[in-house]
Amino acid sequence: MNSAKKTSERLIKKYPNRRLYDTQTSSYITLADVKQLVLANEEFTVIDAKSDEDLTRSILLQIILEEEANGSPMFSSGALSQIIRYYGHAMQGLMGSYLEKNIHAFIEIQNKLTENSKGMYEGKPFSPEMWTQFMSVQGPMMQGMMGNYIEQSKTLFMQMQEQMQSQTKNMFGTFPFGTVPGAGDTNKKE
Repeated sequence: MNSAKKTSERLIKKYPNRRLYDTQTSSYITLADVKQLVLANEEFTVIDAKSDEDLTRSILLQIILEEEANGSPMFSSGALSQIIRYYGHAMQGLMGSYLEKNIHAFIEIQNKLTENSKGMYEGKPFSPEMWTQFMSVQGPMMQGMMGNYIEQSKTLFMQMQEQMQSQTKNMFGTFPFGTVPGAGDTNKKE
């Protein structure tokens, strides 16, 4: 991480007693406070106070775990199982990139909807309550739009996977991977 980025980001230190210390406010904070930083789009880094190891991802995952355990979960058990299956898989890097691009695309859709709806609410940005009201009216249309988006995304992913399989076959098809004489013949008596 470069020093220019470090000075602009808020630094939070995690101590062995599991407490989080915000160096900007010189106070201890909770995971709920870190969640508020995320919601406020504030840049921050969480480091281990002893080792200086970057713990930001770990803290963000803890917040997601708490959110998933409370209220209405975003991920189904099936979706989480599928994500877990990609760890260690040859497609792990592609899956991460794929998910990240889809999240960015979803954010762009939300931003466009917000921009297009500013006139409806006197130029004010949508609050969570306004989004709830807007989605209750626009829900069926949004579900259809997102359904189409997900279907297109699935098709694109399948095409990408087929293309990789084809490239692998072409790349390894030239190697003489024949069977070793006698290797497959286990019933043969000596």
